[in-house]
Amino acid sequence: MLFNSIEFLFFFPVVTLLFFLLPHRFRWALLLAASCLFYMFFKPVYILILFFTIVIDYYAGIFLENSKTQKEKKKYLIASLIANIGVLAIFKYYNFLNDNITSLGDVFGVENPIPYLTILLPIGLSFHTFQAMSYTFEVYRGHQKAERHFGIYALYVMFYPQLVAGPIERPQNILHQFHERQYFDYARVVAGLQLMAWGFFKKIVIADNLAIMVDQVYNNPTEYTGISLVIATIFFAFQIYCDFSGYSDIAIGSAQVMGFTLMKNFNRPYFSKTIAEFWTRWHISLGTWFRDYLYIPLGGSRVTKWRWYYNIFIVFMVSGLWHGASWTFIVWGALHGFYQIFGYLTKDFRNSLANSLGLTASPTIYKVLQVATVFVLVCIAWVYFRANSLADANYIVYNAFAGIGNISEVFSGDLRHLVFLDTNPKVFYIGVLSVIFMEWVHLIQRQGSVRAMVNQKPVWQRWSLYYAVVAVVLLLGHFGEGQFIYFQF
Repeated sequence: MLFNSIEFLFFFPVVTLLFFLLPHRFRWALLLAASCLFYMFFKPVYILILFFTIVIDYYAGIFLENSKTQKEKKKYLIASLIANIGVLAIFKYYNFLNDNITSLGDVFGVENPIPYLTILLPIGLSFHTFQAMSYTFEVYRGHQKAERHFGIYALYVMFYPQLVAGPIERPQNILHQFHERQYFDYARVVAGLQLMAWGFFKKIVIADNLAIMVDQVYNNPTEYTGISLVIATIFFAFQIYCDFSGYSDIAIGSAQVMGFTLMKNFNRPYFSKTIAEFWTRWHISLGTWFRDYLYIPLGGSRVTKWRWYYNIFIVFMVSGLWHGASWTFIVWGALHGFYQIFGYLTKDFRNSLANSLGLTASPTIYKVLQVATVFVLVCIAWVYFRANSLADANYIVYNAFAGIGNISEVFSGDLRHLVFLDTNPKVFYIGVLSVIFMEWVHLIQRQGSVRAMVNQKPVWQRWSLYYAVVAVVLLLGHFGEGQFIYFQF
């Protein structure tokens, strides 16, 4: 079920109302049943995959806690990891690996006898797999008691707000909340609905309008050059941010309405001054997952300098592969790994250069230059994330840079093709103006919570604002298929 669907418009209030009407002891069952229904809207049979991993990890957690020796604990942890990673390998990476074996065989004139699987990738497989794995990791480390209530554990994996696109929660944060009694709190409900409304605005008004123009260019890249490719790439940077952070806002807000607290997943990432900072602000739940369960076990920064760089690069390569079974995602991850390593290697030189140019004497200008540089680097990487193939991505990068200096073509050429990207100019203006409005809100957020500011206003002003947001979404939003980008991961 999509958040931006008619079905969810009825599903959410009904489930929430029943949640508060039911006695506490029945609420977990309601939420679990609702989560199953939510997931089965996509492809019902795939709920069996979830059931398979839930059963294995539930018992693995108990066996881990009861184990007497470290060797025994490792045995159960490995069994759990094999089950989870095995499901990922079959459904997400099998055909990708098979394609590469076929390509390698073609080089040597050897036919690949391994058959292909005609299966669809289950929605959000990587998300709930990583959440399940975090549970067994934490039980193994002794940071989390094994959950003995099977229904509560199943709800931990399947909680519908964050089931298919996160945030990727840790058991320490969410499991105990399912045991605690949640009371109706008007202020909390309002805060949750406000966050949901902001998420719908980012998804339906910004992301889905920008998607029209981005898809037009990225699905036909050779028909465009120069400034058109630059515009489409910048639009994609904001599309993917609004699409994914919009989902997170709706997920966190809908959970908050019922009294549950989910972790923050985004923190104005395009205001980052370094790539390292960007990754503390973008998809925070995934970044911290890789930090705790891959980067630190590899040695983190507590190793020699070159081993440290190796650890960083491996984490980003795996992150790229996590996002998708394609070389475009691997290159995207490798670029971010390279950016971060290059940033560390050149830090002293860049600081010295900034001092010699007098940039540090003008902190605001220096910060703007840093933010702009990071945004450009992130956009270059986004090309590989969005492109349909490596060939398309290379074409876009080369031709964007080759034609970026020819700004005069905008004033002398066909605006509908060059700037509006062969789409309705209205869509262009809605996209641009809504992005500007969003970034203005982000600037205000630096001074404090916008929701807190809104709540201090008189009732008539608050409700006028609520009605205005609903009207903007209905009038300017793009209502179509509108599936969230990160559902494919």
